[in-house]
Amino acid sequence: MKKPKLSFWQIWNLSFGFLGVQIGYSLQNSNTSSIFQSLGADVSHLSYFWLAAPVAGMVIQPIVGLFSDGTWTRFGRRIPYILGGAIISTLALLLMPNCPAILAFAPLAMGAFILLFMDLSFNVTMQPFRALVSDMLDDSQKTQGYVVQTFLINLGAVIGALLPLLMTWLGVSDEAAPGQVSKHIAYSYYIGGAILLLTVLVTSFKVKEYPPKEFAEYNGIGEDTDEEPRQNFVTLLKNTPKVMLQLGVTQFFSWAALFLMWTYLKPAITGVVTDPSGAVLSEGATQTWVGVLNAIYPVPACIISIFMAKIAGRYGNKPVYATCLALGAAGFIGLTLMHNQYALMIPMIGIGIAWAGILAMPYSILSRALDARRTGVYMGIFNFTITIPQIVIGLAGGVIIKYCFGSDPRMMLVLAGVFIALAAISVFFIKESRAE
Repeated sequence: MKKPKLSFWQIWNLSFGFLGVQIGYSLQNSNTSSIFQSLGADVSHLSYFWLAAPVAGMVIQPIVGLFSDGTWTRFGRRIPYILGGAIISTLALLLMPNCPAILAFAPLAMGAFILLFMDLSFNVTMQPFRALVSDMLDDSQKTQGYVVQTFLINLGAVIGALLPLLMTWLGVSDEAAPGQVSKHIAYSYYIGGAILLLTVLVTSFKVKEYPPKEFAEYNGIGEDTDEEPRQNFVTLLKNTPKVMLQLGVTQFFSWAALFLMWTYLKPAITGVVTDPSGAVLSEGATQTWVGVLNAIYPVPACIISIFMAKIAGRYGNKPVYATCLALGAAGFIGLTLMHNQYALMIPMIGIGIAWAGILAMPYSILSRALDARRTGVYMGIFNFTITIPQIVIGLAGGVIIKYCFGSDPRMMLVLAGVFIALAAISVFFIKESRAE
């Protein structure tokens, strides 16, 4: 028995809450390094603070996936986790700009704690969205579902990245006293938190998940999933679909590259990027421009995601995936070759196309190979392929930049280009499969 075809707006509502989550995540990506530097962190230590996100994801997502697989309530299977995580995420966004006031004698430690708190809650919210698309859509609509999700993620990334610039246009100061977070960043976090909660509420009230009987019929399994043999986590790992391991190689190089960009983009262009007259941008203006650049790459990702399902249907997932990543490699290298603030937008186009492929193609390939009863936990385990590369680079980043590159953050962007080029090559070793 096939799942019913959903309309475009039903598919849209499945992921609408992800728009708000990504606004918060984009604010974090654009401003974390700047916030911690303002609180006294050294550039060689930045990658250690960024470890909070992948560590939280590696621990939380498999747990949330495992529990949501076995959750059946009148509110749904995945929705309770999405809504609960959103409430905590909103609180974390409100607290982050105020860490100097919360713990005045150790603001850096408080910032690190709030960052971990924020990342834990983001992951509780994000993980079920991936499984929700797989739960609700027939195989013929899954690529469309993940493409729509990709579009919303990128739209959220644009909004989150541009919020600080919007605040400055509204007259909010981008300057900050030593040891303080600037007002334009603080107000952006407050607005981002409010939008996150509102969009998740839309998904929570608009989406009606299939009850156990219908879910079982649509997936050809017994209605009482408790009667299925339970597998412990080690057994689940041993039974990991082969395609997930193959995708893991591509994911490792892709997310290592992204982690390097998020961590070192601001330090790499500080004191280097110039305005059209040739004058070097100030510290505050540079941070605002990092937000603009982080808003640029989701735009081509939004555009390409509109057509990606049709292109992949014609040429196949793998050629499209590899091409996206190859364009990203060109983009990372381009960031190190340009200095004019507007010229820096050009490389972000290639990175944006790669970002679209990274967000959609792996999940489209993987979802077809998963047992419907264990989609949540395997989507959580698949998150290891996102978190492990970030943890590895986070731990090694300080050593690499200091001893290999003479503390030159621009070379970390070159390394990112090499990594994502390797990711593009590895795509051709993936063998697509379907669940038995």
